[in-house]
Amino acid sequence: MKIRFTILITILTSFAYSQENQKLIQLGKAYKNFMFRSEPPKETIKNLKENTPNSLLKTSDFILQTLTTKNDLLKTEFLKLPDNKTLKKIYIVRAINYNIRKEDQIDNNKLIDSLELKDLTRNELIDTYYDILFTAVGNKNQPFNMRKTNFELNNYNLENDTEKGIFFLECMSVCGKFIWGYINVPKPPNYKEAFNLIELYPKFNGLNYFEFTDLNFPDFEMIIDSDKGMVSYKGYYINKFYETLLYHLLCLKNGFGSEKDIENLLITSILKDQRLYKYSKNKEVLESLFKTVKRN
Repeated sequence: MKIRFTILITILTSFAYSQENQKLIQLGKAYKNFMFRSEPPKETIKNLKENTPNSLLKTSDFILQTLTTKNDLLKTEFLKLPDNKTLKKIYIVRAINYNIRKEDQIDNNKLIDSLELKDLTRNELIDTYYDILFTAVGNKNQPFNMRKTNFELNNYNLENDTEKGIFFLECMSVCGKFIWGYINVPKPPNYKEAFNLIELYPKFNGLNYFEFTDLNFPDFEMIIDSDKGMVSYKGYYINKFYETLLYHLLCLKNGFGSEKDIENLLITSILKDQRLYKYSKNKEVLESLFKTVKRN
């Protein structure tokens, strides 16, 4: 009897494992197909919801939110970090999405097995979660407008300044992408449209986005671009944030702000924080800002 009972448990465990893998693969494929502007057909949504193992209910719910336009991603329910197991499942869904985009893709079941065994850091898992969340907000919640959004960072299960910094930098990375084209593509730059979008940026803890300065957390390395291997997290994201601040400054200097607005941006943001300049590719530009201010 004990042998039969053991065999039964093994069969049931194997079935549950297979069911979970298939659902992860299904979610990964759906994420790949509908992460941008297109909306999944109702039949696809129905299929994604069916036969979801209890262990994947939170993962499935989150991924479904990222696929649809009328989503709740900016509500506290989803801004709050889920448990670590769910974070890892979401990480795996994104990895499957990357895998099936390749010609030389590996078997998804083998990919899942390897990632389940991989010792991923909490920072990597958190970055993945908010990268997916804010990318979906940028892709699905159109037209872009977070003017009335105030992110209260103490409400999202973020344990320290590093985790709050990851939240902030992922959000601002997406916000910065909306103005990049207006500054870099037209000749001359379209400062008006860029500034209009900047005015739609969210607040953080009741402060304007540029007033968030809690970015002196310890740097760490992780893979952000698979072609470049391990890189400095702050070197990648703080550089992008400095670009956004400099674009904002250019808008103010080109007719969309007063001298007082310019001074406020310079003095209340990390534009004045020389300790962070090493993470920017525009270090000389940043240093020149305050030489100019001192001469004036």
